[in-house]
Amino acid sequence: MSPSAEPSGLWLRRYRPVDKPAVRLVCFPHAGGAASAFLPLARRLAADVEVLAVQYPGRQDRRNEPFIDSVDGLVDRLLPEVLTWTDRPLALFGHSLGATVAFETARRLPPTGSMRPAHVFVSGRRAPTVSRGDSDLPDDELTDEIRRLQGTDASLLADDELLAMVLPAIRNDYRAAATYRYRPSPALRCPVTVLTGDMDPHVTADEAAAWAGLTSAATVVRTFSGGHFYLNEQIGAVCEEIMAALEPHLSAGRAGARSR
Repeated sequence: MSPSAEPSGLWLRRYRPVDKPAVRLVCFPHAGGAASAFLPLARRLAADVEVLAVQYPGRQDRRNEPFIDSVDGLVDRLLPEVLTWTDRPLALFGHSLGATVAFETARRLPPTGSMRPAHVFVSGRRAPTVSRGDSDLPDDELTDEIRRLQGTDASLLADDELLAMVLPAIRNDYRAAATYRYRPSPALRCPVTVLTGDMDPHVTADEAAAWAGLTSAATVVRTFSGGHFYLNEQIGAVCEEIMAALEPHLSAGRAGARSR
């Protein structure tokens, strides 16, 4: 864990704590990813947006803990942690596997009242209602897949010792994605913003648009130049999109701060 990170229990990292944020944004990392993937986001968003980055077990400072190999298992453990931060408007952002975990977390939050989700951002992931029959891959094929998606440092993939350290977490999370099954339930009531790369082999335009069927509120699809990890190159534009979507909550929070 970064020395600048203030832990919130085991599950959430506050890289830039905010005393009285207008909005909190809970961020869920991709398969094999860690909370530190959201450091650039935490540094770029407005000062009154507090980022809470999720740290899954089995990596970084939680590397000695057992993995959780299902989306439901992750949500079961995460939900009580997330609920402790609902004194402020709460938005959720997830990339790839994290988008599925964010969506399922949002579905379990109360649909009305102060604990309801304010907004859900889903990135680099097709709608849960779209199935492609994901499956486990042998180590060599999994490594090729990681290399193709270009989300991992090439030097790490070339080092057998380092690769052996990170591959178990990636494999576990791929298993969680492969075994996930969408269960119909009432639609979300909050807006959903879908973010995707125009060359992402895992998400077609139709698969991104299908998220609209999962909320009764507005859905916006934003397409960026890049592949599955477009986020790495487009972080500035993504932050602008997040800020624009959260503007109603930010304005209300700032107005309330001025009146106190």
